[in-house]
Amino acid sequence: MTIETDHNQQTDHLREKLDHGRETASQAYHDAKDKAGELAQKTARTIEANPLGILVGGLAVGVIVGALIPRSAREKELLTPLGKKLGETVRQATQAARETGLRELEEAGLTRDNAKDRARSLFDDVVKVASNASSAAAKAAANKTTV
Repeated sequence: MTIETDHNQQTDHLREKLDHGRETASQAYHDAKDKAGELAQKTARTIEANPLGILVGGLAVGVIVGALIPRSAREKELLTPLGKKLGETVRQATQAARETGLRELEEAGLTRDNAKDRARSLFDDVVKVASNASSAAAKAAANKTTV
């Protein structure tokens, strides 16, 4: 064997390996392309079947990603006054709802003292009904034994 023959054999062997690598890469590319197409179709069917679930999932992912990404100084500068304003608005709305609710309960006669009186009266009525029922049951039993 000569050096030239040995070199040609090595060259042929490298060409075969290169061709095999190209075929493998081409097949992998086509397989990935087919799978991507199938996945796109499946995703489209899922979105059509359950758009609300996809929306909620997307919002959840957005919230998680937003929580993980640190805020910049500029964001803090812009959002801090907005957060304070929103917090104050929520506090005022809660206070107004509480005051309105208490006022309407009072107008309906449901003050704290009145509610206690009503509960006490209801309890007294329940005790009276139970007492009357037990008396009637005792009288009925006594009449049955004497007959």
